[in-house]
Amino acid sequence: MNTLIRTTVAAAALAAVTAACTTSPGGDQGPPPVRTSLGAVRLVAYDGCDDLLEELRERSAANVGPYGFGDAMPMMVGQDSVRSEAKARAVTQSPEHSTTNVHEAGVDEPDLVKTDGERLITVTDGTLRVIDTATRKITASLRLTEGEGGSGFPADLLVSGDRALVLMAGGDIMYKRIAGGPVGDTRYVLVDLAGEPKVLGTIKPQGSYVDARLVGSTVRLVTRSRPDVVFHERRPGSSESDLIAANRAVIANAPAEAWLPRIEITDASGRTTQSRVPCERVSHPADYTGTSMLTVHTIDLAQGITAAGTDPITLAADGDIVYGTGQSLYVASNPRWWFPVVRRLPPPPSPRPTAVAPAEEPTVTDPPIAPTTTGSTPAATVPAETVPAETVPAETVPVETVPAETPTPEPTPAQPPEETEVHRFDITKPGAPAYVASGKVPGRLLNQYALSEHDGHLRVATTLNRSDGRDSSSAVYVLKADTMEKVGEVGGLGKGERIYSVRFIGPVGYCVTFRQVDPLYTLDLRDPAHPRVTGELKITGYSAYLHPAADGRLIGIGQEASEKGRTLGTQVSLFDVSDPAAPRRLSQFFQRDSGSGAEWDPHAFLYWPKTGLAVVPLVQPDKSGALVLRIDDKEVRRLGMIEHPERRGEYPYRPGIERSLVIGDSIWTVSYEGVQVNDMETLDSQVWIPLR
Repeated sequence: MNTLIRTTVAAAALAAVTAACTTSPGGDQGPPPVRTSLGAVRLVAYDGCDDLLEELRERSAANVGPYGFGDAMPMMVGQDSVRSEAKARAVTQSPEHSTTNVHEAGVDEPDLVKTDGERLITVTDGTLRVIDTATRKITASLRLTEGEGGSGFPADLLVSGDRALVLMAGGDIMYKRIAGGPVGDTRYVLVDLAGEPKVLGTIKPQGSYVDARLVGSTVRLVTRSRPDVVFHERRPGSSESDLIAANRAVIANAPAEAWLPRIEITDASGRTTQSRVPCERVSHPADYTGTSMLTVHTIDLAQGITAAGTDPITLAADGDIVYGTGQSLYVASNPRWWFPVVRRLPPPPSPRPTAVAPAEEPTVTDPPIAPTTTGSTPAATVPAETVPAETVPAETVPVETVPAETPTPEPTPAQPPEETEVHRFDITKPGAPAYVASGKVPGRLLNQYALSEHDGHLRVATTLNRSDGRDSSSAVYVLKADTMEKVGEVGGLGKGERIYSVRFIGPVGYCVTFRQVDPLYTLDLRDPAHPRVTGELKITGYSAYLHPAADGRLIGIGQEASEKGRTLGTQVSLFDVSDPAAPRRLSQFFQRDSGSGAEWDPHAFLYWPKTGLAVVPLVQPDKSGALVLRIDDKEVRRLGMIEHPERRGEYPYRPGIERSLVIGDSIWTVSYEGVQVNDMETLDSQVWIPLR
């Protein structure tokens, strides 16, 4: 969910998965498969490889398109000195500092930069760097990629004590983060920061990194993998029906191993082991596409990575959004939204596939996305009404077109309902998370902030889009966390609009919908069975991110807009929500013709409650930097702009600032090119630390 765009998705007894490809004779077979039914979502364990293979072939064949399993595309220092410094840090108190802006207190989220007040850690171009905040110098670095394989691509970080877990996706990370597609060399690298940094172990899972959460020293990583099959490429004269038939034939001959996720682990000694998740340890909901597998890996950073594995558990489902608390890990999936072949095709007859009419590709209406282009000045946020869903060809090899009899016209299948499944796992005990329950609600999620666990219940905010796109509406559903059964709902939010931001704070909820004007709804969720709307504020524009401030205050980051809904530039709003029946805007800062990464990535927003300091990355047609504001309980006031030095050369540009932190009495800002330190009061530049 930054440059790693965030935007993102088991049987009743999902047990710990062994690291062996097959269960060894006489080994621990684990609990027998369990079949159960909970409400609208039924999760079962496969009876074995034959059962798994039969069902996955059937589901995958029904969801394959002419180009395979496509994705919705988005818009486009010496060791001794380090040790002595580490000892010095141990006897001094860390300066006051900010941390990553996270959804839930005590649950850390991966980010581009981490700090403990004494050191700042970041990864650029495949190299991890440690900056000492006292001397403001790079004191250590560690190359994590070979050659140019990681050049140009950033990485997420999680840090616990002297252990850092580097989450590297490789390939096109923007594509991966928005569409959730596989991107190649996904790696999780554990690094020891005590002394000269060194690698303690590496995990290479099959598939793409979805997201992760850190509670204490334990990380839960969610990876999504696709079937390892090679589809046919289009040849002159071949129709889409021919390609679908050929792809179905490929699936019909694929072995079970094509779906079972591979895991490669290299421990601190350099010893590498490879394994697959066994068939009998994979579970699935009653309705699924068969096009992806979700695997949750567990790593205790304090214990390190061993050949014994990461205690993975696997679910045959789609997933793109992860939300975590101190007790629960939720993975949400809406396969009908991100997957372009949304209409279920009729299953092929046996033994010979029959050509079928190609599925129409939908137009997906999405929240505005303004990715920061790595290594260049990012474009301003330009919210679009619609983002066309495209299809990306899978790996292809030239083959003869599969002959097919004259296609028989078939009726166009009905559009399946837009639904979101949410799977809950208990993470209160060491080791693999325990599956608890699953639920299903109408519509689709915006992001992880549309989920919130409170007082034994999960609140879920979704938008349900109709065929014409104008008859959409939004609702908040309340589910019991232990069974995921619905106990209450409140609907009718923003008819003809869609959700642009959500924030739940204890028993209160806030929801912003938008098409031409921005209704900010306040919700009373104290009675889970009877949630209700208590107030509504209509203003132009919208807030794409909501942040709690002082008592009764809410900060909104988004876009101002005309009365007809045309966006005009970045706005920062201060709302008074102390009276739930009458929310009002107290103050607004507006910067015409600009955009901010904080709209789509909350990690980019810095709010320092002690002084009311707020820092928001800002991009304008002629420059980019970080907007510094002062927000008290009455107004939003501009203090100035922080800009990084212009990079000179044949194509000069000013790098866009991606992150801001407070360390001591200074503001630290991070861009792809380097780190700058500015005085918190005067905003004067104090030092520039280049990273390239």
